[in-house]
Formats: sequence, C-alpha cells, structure tokens
Amino acid sequence: MHFSLWHWAIVLLLIGVPVFFAVRSAIKPSQNSADLAGFGGWLMLLAIGQALSPLRTLVALGSSSDGYQQLMTLPNGTLAVYGEVALLLAFAVFQVVVFVAMLRRSYRFKQLFLYQWFAIPMVFLLNTAWILAVLGIPVSQVLTRNALIAPVVTFALTGIWVAYVYKSVRVRNTFTEGASGQVANAS
Repeated sequence: MHFSLWHWAIVLLLIGVPVFFAVRSAIKPSQNSADLAGFGGWLMLLAIGQALSPLRTLVALGSSSDGYQQLMTLPNGTLAVYGEVALLLAFAVFQVVVFVAMLRRSYRFKQLFLYQWFAIPMVFLLNTAWILAVLGIPVSQVLTRNALIAPVVTFALTGIWVAYVYKSVRVRNTFTEGASGQVANAS
C-alpha cells in the first residue's frame, strides 16, 4: 500500500491540528482549576480519538474481508466469520456508547472508558478462543507475533488515556453528575 502526499497531508491535519491545540492550551495553564472544564486541551485529543475508535474497528473489520472469504471455505468457517463479525460489531457499538456518554458529559463516561479499556484484551481473547474452538486449529496458527502487536499496543496506549481520565482536573470538572447534557442552574 502506497501513501501519496495527499494521504500524509490528511493524516497531518487529523492528528497534527488537535495536537497543536492541545499543546498550545497546555502551555497556558489556568490560574483557577475551576476554569478547566469542557472539551479543550488533552481532552479534545481524547475526544477525537474516541470519535475515531468505532471507525477504526469498522475499518479493521472491512480490511479483513479477503481473509473472511478464504476462511468461509473451511469447515465451520462461516460460523467463525459470523462470530468474529458479531463480536467486533458489538465492540464498535460499545465504543459509540462511550463516545455518546462523552458528548453528553455524563459522569458515567470515566467508568465506561475504563470498561472500554478492559474490553480491548477481552475482545481479542474471546475472538481467539472462538476461532480456536470453531475451527479446531492449534493456538500457534492464531497467536503469532504480528497478531499480538496491535492489541498490546492499543491496550498500552489506551491505558495512558485511562490514567489521564482519572487524574485530570479538566476531566473531573467536565464529567460531573449534574453535567450530563444539561446546563446547571446558576441560582
């Protein structure tokens, strides 16, 4: 797969612009911690990543279509493919639920984000167990080094964001029980 200059420009815009604004907002710290609320700073970068996460899952599903076609020719291959597709679609739906909780500024977002982090290895393990059980193939054919890299990296990077979510003043001020999509009365 070859990336043209335009592909790199789009990637730079999607990643570079939010990083620029996050770094710029981090340079100018607020004097009052109560002022740190809403989607800004590093929370904006997290929001962008969360918005893209269901799309990443669907792209991974779509990019596996050739492998699925080959898998369907095996005995029980159709069952294996349907199980994996159902699992990945359920995970994408859960990612959308977490994103909606984020947009609504629900106090449940932090807990849902933590559950989403736990779901990363669970989806991988359930998918692996499903494929092994349905196809009856050895573990060494499914768990290769290349198959382990993406989930491990994703789990580690998401863990950093989970730590941010639980330590950030901005996150604490943004996702409160009274903020779930409604403006609090200032009486």
